[in-house]
Amino acid sequence: MRVVTPQEPADATTEAGTSWRELAVTRSLDPARARAEKRVQRFLDAALELMSTSDNKDFTVQQVVEQSGQSLRSFYQYFAGKYELLLALFEESVRSTAEQLATTTDAIDDPLEKLRAFLVEYYQICTPTPKGKPAPKRPGPNPAAIAEFAQQLLTEHPREAAEAFGPLVGLLESLLTDAAAAGLLRNDINHRRIAGILLQEIMFNAFASTISGTSVREGGADDLWDLVLHGIAAR
Repeated sequence: MRVVTPQEPADATTEAGTSWRELAVTRSLDPARARAEKRVQRFLDAALELMSTSDNKDFTVQQVVEQSGQSLRSFYQYFAGKYELLLALFEESVRSTAEQLATTTDAIDDPLEKLRAFLVEYYQICTPTPKGKPAPKRPGPNPAAIAEFAQQLLTEHPREAAEAFGPLVGLLESLLTDAAAAGLLRNDINHRRIAGILLQEIMFNAFASTISGTSVREGGADDLWDLVLHGIAAR
């Protein structure tokens, strides 16, 4: 079996609505699906643990295999290589984040406050911990590692990136649309495109702070919200 490295695209492509995790599971026969689910999850959990304790995604397949307590043969039964594993892990991260943000926003009635809660919480999720300080306890891979893979995915594999970001884009687009319908935001703009712009700004907010020479944490979420709501024109 040809091994697919993180630098090259996988030969397999997913059908619309099928995640890479689901693709890994469906490579098994239906009677073995439950066992396959558990084995795939163990590989994902192992990769997640490795990424949670590192600032990058430079772990090896062998490390994932050892961490999971499974065999190398079993790994390649479900994944064509590390690239597919990272895609599955990234999709899981986006999906769980979207579910967390949906839970937060569902508890709020005001459309504008829903949007603000989404932006502020997602900003906090994506903000890396300053060097020398202990990382806060939070689910999911290290934000720096996810941002690094997301950057590669967006530039080298845009189709897979669009599918992976679907849950977050859809949620934010609906929040923008609802706020516009309530007369609180402009209704003459493409809300899906605006959702992409906002997600890009939040996920890569550390770069903006590096470029400007400012703190990544001091007032960043509030500044972003003020920019979204009022722009840069004089009031």
